[in-house]
Formats: sequence, C-alpha cells, structure tokens
Amino acid sequence: MKKVLVVAPHPDDETLGCGGTLLKHHDKGDEIHWLIVTHMFEEQGFSKFKIKKRDQEVKNVANLYRFHSTHKLKYPTSELEIIKLGKLIGGISEVVKKVQPEIIYVPYPGDVHTDHEIVFNATSACTKSFRYPFVKKVLAYETLSETDFGINPDHNGFRPNLFVDISKYLDKKIEIMKVFESEIGDFPFPRSEKAIRSLAAVRGAACGAQAAESFMILREIW
Repeated sequence: MKKVLVVAPHPDDETLGCGGTLLKHHDKGDEIHWLIVTHMFEEQGFSKFKIKKRDQEVKNVANLYRFHSTHKLKYPTSELEIIKLGKLIGGISEVVKKVQPEIIYVPYPGDVHTDHEIVFNATSACTKSFRYPFVKKVLAYETLSETDFGINPDHNGFRPNLFVDISKYLDKKIEIMKVFESEIGDFPFPRSEKAIRSLAAVRGAACGAQAAESFMILREIW
C-alpha cells in the first residue's frame, strides 16, 4: 500500500489531471489524499449560494473518490500571487508532513493559470529528500484548458514520459467531473466530456490503451 497525495490548485484540477489514475490507485489498495489550495470568498464577488454549492460539490467528489483525507488551505482563488510564497509553502508542508505520501501529483508549471505555476513551485519546495524522505515520486499532470493553453516560449511544453491505462475508469472520471457543474460545458469548450474523452484517446494511442492519462516524471527514487 502506498500513500498518494494530489495537489489541486482548484477543485476539478485533480479530476481533469489524474482522476482515472486516482481511481486506479484506490482499486490497487493505495491510500489517496486530496489537497485543495484555493477557495472562493464573498469578498471576491462569489455569492453565498455559489460558495455553498462548491463546498457540497467538493464533499460529493471526495466521497466518489473515497479519499482517505481532504485538506483545504483556503487561499483566495486566482489571487495566489499576492500570497507570500513562504506562507503557501508552509501550508502545503504541513499537509505533506501529516500525510507522508510516497507519491505526489502536481500541476504542470507551464499552465496558463498562474495559480498552477505558483502551486507547483510551492509544492516543489516540499519534496526535498532531506526534509521529506518519504516522498519517492513526483509527477506533473496536465489540465485541460490550462496546460494546452500555455504559450510561454520559454517552456518546452508538456512532454509526458509516463502513461497510465485508465480505460476501466474513464466513465467514472467523467461522472465525477460532471459534479462540478459550472466547470464543464459543451464542446468545443475544453472542459467538456468530448474533450476529456478525446485527450484520453490520444494518450491511449501513445501507449496502446483505449484511454490513458499522461504525466511527466519529475523525480523518482528507487
């Protein structure tokens, strides 16, 4: 049994990026944990109804995945750039030390959403072997509407070197994604059922599976 932690800048990133893989981990007997970095606040213009609805969606999604634990740092969404990096690192570090995961999934740093890059950088600081010796593998996941929209020429782009067959879990992944009603739309919206299935098919074709999720292995210790 392995402990697995997925770090999500926003609820739904974990599902888009590695939902099928998380379901597969659970079926293998691994212990899966969810860290959500941001939260909606009325001061940002979100209504009480929308905030309450999102909280219920998170609860429903956690139950569908059967996460062993869910952690919420509750930093303001889309405003992580105003948070001192050291404070963000501290919050993530507390969760990493508590969970002691062997495997960590993080967003790709070249994503167009700045929250993703900031969360990647903060999480990276929480994987140092001399402070977090239990972390043996760190993988970056791709997020539809974020990874594929990155145009920074200094980034080499998402280049996967690990593929996970999720043929058995794709339908469940999409079912879970649909819980986030405001985050999914009709094609050609990138966070649509057709787009999710299409990416899974492309990644599957690269590894000989009907459907797959892909990752970049950033660190692995044997």
